[in-house]
Amino acid sequence: MFEWIASPEAWVALATLTALEIVLGIDNIIFLSILVGRLPEHQRKLGRTLGLGFAMLTRLALLFSLTWVMSLTHPFMSPFGYDISGRDLILIGGGLFLLYKATVEIHQSVEGEDEAAELKTGSSKFFVVILQIAILDIVFSLDSVITAVGLVSQITLMAIAIVIAVGVMMFAAKSIGEFVENHPTVKILALSFLVVVGVTLVMEGFEVHVPKGYIYFAMAFSLGVEMINIRMRKKLTAKTDSLQ
Repeated sequence: MFEWIASPEAWVALATLTALEIVLGIDNIIFLSILVGRLPEHQRKLGRTLGLGFAMLTRLALLFSLTWVMSLTHPFMSPFGYDISGRDLILIGGGLFLLYKATVEIHQSVEGEDEAAELKTGSSKFFVVILQIAILDIVFSLDSVITAVGLVSQITLMAIAIVIAVGVMMFAAKSIGEFVENHPTVKILALSFLVVVGVTLVMEGFEVHVPKGYIYFAMAFSLGVEMINIRMRKKLTAKTDSLQ
C-alpha cells in the first residue's frame, strides 16, 4: 500500500496531481467565495469550511467508488445521435445550474437588492448557500476525480493529493473571498469566469472537448488586465487626494 514512498516517480506524480487538483479547484473557490460573500460576516468562516469540507468528502467518496464513477462514462442512451452517459447528464445539469447562478449573481450585483429582504431570509440563507455549494461540489469533484484516475493508478496517491489540494484551497479561500468582495469589478469578472465554466461543462456533457488550458489562459490574462486597472485606479485616487 505504501510502496510508492520509495519511488521518485510516485512523488513526481503526487506533486503533479496535487497541482492539477488545485488548478481544477480554482472555479470551485471562485463559486464558493461569491456565495459565501452573501452570508453575514459571522457565518462566512463556517460557510467556507463546510463548503470546502464537502468538496473534499465528495472527492474522496467518488474516489473510493471508482467502479461506479467509471461506469458513469458508459453511454446509456443516444438521443438524436448523441451518446449520453451519467457523467454527461451530471456535467450538463451542473453547467446549466452554474450558468443560472452566475447570471442571477451578476443581475443582483448590477441592479442591487433589497437589504430588508436580505435580513428576513438570513436564517435560512445559510442552508441554501451550503446546499448550492454542495451541488456544484459534486459536479467539480466528478471531473476532478476522473482526471486524477487518468493520471495515476494508486488510490492512496490520489487521496493524498485531494487532501493537500483542499488544504491549500482552505488556506487561500478567505483571502480570495475578501479580495473578490472588496473589488466589485473583480467580482463581475469572476462571475463571468463562472459563465464560461458553465458553458464548458455543458459542452463537455455533449462530448465537445474544450482544452482547459485555453480557458485558464483567458482567465489569467483577464485577471492580469484587471489587476493593472485596479493599480491605475489606486494611483489616480491617490493623485486626486494629493491635489485636494
